[in-house]
Parts: sequence; structure tokens; C-alpha cells
Amino acid sequence: MATSLLLLLDDIATVLDDVSILTKVAAKKTAGVLGDDLALNAQQVSGVRAEREIPVVWAVCKGSFINKAILVPAALAIGTWLPWLVTPLLMVGGAFLCFEGFEKLAHKFLHKKEHDAGTERHEKAVADASVDVVAMEKDKIKGAVRTDFILSAEIIAITLGTVQGQPFLTQLSVLVGIALIMTIGVYGLVAGIVKLDDAGLYLSQRASAASQAFGRAILWAAPWLMKALSVAGTAAMFLVGGGILVHGVPAFGHALEDWAKATGGVFGTLGSMGVNAGVGLVAGAVVLAVVELVGKLRGKKA
Repeated sequence: MATSLLLLLDDIATVLDDVSILTKVAAKKTAGVLGDDLALNAQQVSGVRAEREIPVVWAVCKGSFINKAILVPAALAIGTWLPWLVTPLLMVGGAFLCFEGFEKLAHKFLHKKEHDAGTERHEKAVADASVDVVAMEKDKIKGAVRTDFILSAEIIAITLGTVQGQPFLTQLSVLVGIALIMTIGVYGLVAGIVKLDDAGLYLSQRASAASQAFGRAILWAAPWLMKALSVAGTAAMFLVGGGILVHGVPAFGHALEDWAKATGGVFGTLGSMGVNAGVGLVAGAVVLAVVELVGKLRGKKA
């Protein structure tokens, strides 16, 4: 009996060791998506009242947990019974990301007056204490949760590819572990970023001259950081979406990887990113054109 117990403990230790190793591998592979997820979500939850920032982040975080609670079982089921479906689903998600990114650019540059007017109305609404801010935030939260679903799907899909062929319990443990680590990591950082201005204000009011100087520096840098994250978030839509589309066509994806390796260094990496972004821009433009055309045809039909 003692021997059986020792064997059981040894098996458990082996499984845990495999889970730990595979989780580290999956975390490395999904690190790029984590950066994009952070930039996109920090952009999505910006522009709300200070006292509503954490509730909004928490609402999106809860939505992200729900997304992953749906995606993990779905990934296990698809990986077991419909492995051929993973790539088409990722391609649809990638195209949607490109569409959202291009729609933002089109709205900003082709409809600049409407965009500026909308931004001004939003700022006035945020400053107006009589406005129901919670109701205004619902669309922002929905958009952030929708974007999170696509990025979460990519994270889960990459992780599924890492653990493919492993025992079911190992696959489940690694997928759940990555889902928890990524969600807590992203939204913990997003919460810290959106509260930077509050931290700067607090430090600027301290007695210490050093604290005051540091606080003022944070207050100066915080708006620039949010603008940078906004730009990075939009760029991430094209990079991630275009990357999904590129790698969804194996011949194209492998050729790009081989070229990047042959080129090597910074030029290879930048070239690969440039191709992904270019594909993302073109795909976003095509999808937006189709959506606009379908909208006009439906309007005429009505």
C-alpha cells in the first residue's frame, strides 16, 4: 500500500512538472498577444471618470473571465473532435480585429469633424454630474469585452497548440493556468495604468520635495502614456489580426517566417511585423467596404 501511494505521488509530481513546463512554454508564446491585449484594453477603458475607472476595469475583467470560461471548454472540445475548425475560427477573429482597427482610422480621418464632435460630447458628458455615466459606460465595456474575446481566443488557441497530444488533464490544467495568469496580469496592469494620474496627484501633495517632483512627473507623463497606448492599441489590431490571417495560410506564414529568419536581427522582425500590419490594413479595408456595401444594400431594400 505504501508503494502504491509513493507511485501515485510520483505520478502526480510528474504531471505537475509537465504542467509547469508547458505553462512556461505557452506563456512565452503568448507574451506578444499579452502586450497587445494590455494596450487594447487600456485604450478601451480610458476616458471615464476617475471614480468609475476601477469599476469599469473590474467589469471588463469579469467579462474576460466569462470569455475564457467559454473558450477553454470550447478549445478542448474543438481540439478533440474538430481540430480542423481552429484555423477558420481564428481567421474570422483576425478579420474582425482588422475591421475594428480600420473602422477607427476611417472614422477618425475620413469623418474628422464628427469624430471631434463626438469626443467633445463625451468629455462634456463625463464632466456633467447629471449624466448617467454607468449607462454611457455599457457600450465601452461591451466593446472591450468583445475585443478581449478575440484576443483571448488567440491566447487559448496558441496554448492549445502547445499542449496538443498531451493527456487531457495536462491540457486542461495548462489552459486554465494560462487563462488565469493572462487575465489577472492584463487587468491588474490596466488598473495600475488608469490610476497613474491619481497616484501622481497623491504624491504631488506630499510634504517631501522629491515626492512632489515625482508626482508632477507622473501627472505630466500619464496623458502621453494613454495616448501612446491608444495608438499602440489600434496598431495591435492590425498586427494581431494580420498575423492571424498570414499564419492562417500555411504557405504564406512559413515563407514569411523563413524570410525573417534568413534576414535575421531587427530587420527580419520589423519586416515580418510590417507584412502582418500591411495584411491587416488591407483586410480591414476590404471587410469595412463589404460591411458598408451590405449596409447600403439593406437600406435600399428597406
